[in-house]
Amino acid sequence: MGRWGDRRLLYASAFLRALATGMVGVLLGLYLAALGFSPAELGWTVGAGLTGAALATVATTFFADTLGRRHFLLALVMFGMVGGVVVAWASSPWLIICAAFVGMLNGMGRDRGAALVVEQAVLPATATPEGRTGAFAWYHLVQDVGHALGALLAGFPALLRERAAVTEVSALRGGMSLYTALLGLTIPMYLALSKQVEVPVRGVRPPLSPQSRRVLVKVSVLFALDGLGGGFLTTALLSFFFHERFGVGAGEVGLLFFGARVANALSHLGAAWLSKRIGLVNTMVFTHLPSSLLLMTAAYAPSFWVAAVLFLLREGLVEMDVPTRQSYVMAVVRPEERTFAAGVTQMVRVAMWAVAPAFAGLFMQHGSLVAPLLMGAGLKVLYDVLLYLSFHRLKPPEEEPSSV
Repeated sequence: MGRWGDRRLLYASAFLRALATGMVGVLLGLYLAALGFSPAELGWTVGAGLTGAALATVATTFFADTLGRRHFLLALVMFGMVGGVVVAWASSPWLIICAAFVGMLNGMGRDRGAALVVEQAVLPATATPEGRTGAFAWYHLVQDVGHALGALLAGFPALLRERAAVTEVSALRGGMSLYTALLGLTIPMYLALSKQVEVPVRGVRPPLSPQSRRVLVKVSVLFALDGLGGGFLTTALLSFFFHERFGVGAGEVGLLFFGARVANALSHLGAAWLSKRIGLVNTMVFTHLPSSLLLMTAAYAPSFWVAAVLFLLREGLVEMDVPTRQSYVMAVVRPEERTFAAGVTQMVRVAMWAVAPAFAGLFMQHGSLVAPLLMGAGLKVLYDVLLYLSFHRLKPPEEEPSSV
């Protein structure tokens, strides 16, 4: 099939998974509210799903190359579908929380799960060093198109309720069932991947080089800080915030997150263009930092539409660090270390995402609706400053003077 054929399949699977994730990120908060869940129980459910995703990322990091990347991707889909079915049709809070854990239910609204680790490790081999960031940019553009359309699909329950005259809970269950079906559509994509996506030699993973180890330790600590901030800002919690603060429903929230994901998608191409001119680290920091300041102002907006405009401006910047960050990490480690590096850096982020939502839900219930937004944005500002101080001198190979 060749490396371009595998890249197209990865793009297609990423799109379908993002479509499902974008939809469930918006619907989950509204669905659990319709079931009578408190903000704290919502936080526990989101946290349980992200905890399952974190443990799956651990397993991916250490075993995906050994057991086979294609088989591992298929196993992840199966667990996701089982959890999705139970969440869609159960009523017990604790059963839903457990199913969210097993199914790695992603309340972030963005696909950042274990499957991404494998795909992130494969992508560099499908492009030249100069084209690596572009390959990641298009990968994330495809994802965010899926996220955007998924946010629009969050309006499906409202349409179903209107046309089929069903209850709100039944309509939302239909939306959650659609999420499960979309996950299942990735199975043919993974089955069609060529053997070239596998590592050449399986068995004992080679040790990290001393330089790679130093880089991974530092960057993982920083990504953990950023992940903790992101855990306060999941799509499920943000949709709950907009619903409670401004009284908007699934239709308005779905349109808002559709616009947000379109802004995310366009920003990835801008990130690839900008990184060639100012470098990967500078692109990460100088686009990410102002996005957090915009979110802080959106928290105190006087109306939904003002908050929506500020939020969309934020979304046009916040994701520009994603393809650049992943390209940077893949560039500064050896090719045989990429799955481990992708897994470790993703693992710490997902672990922190899993910790924060439970606290965010408690802060919303017993404190202020805006508390998670302020805390999440503040942690991200700190991350940006520390990232620049730590890595602005360590260049990827294509940015070294000798490579120009």
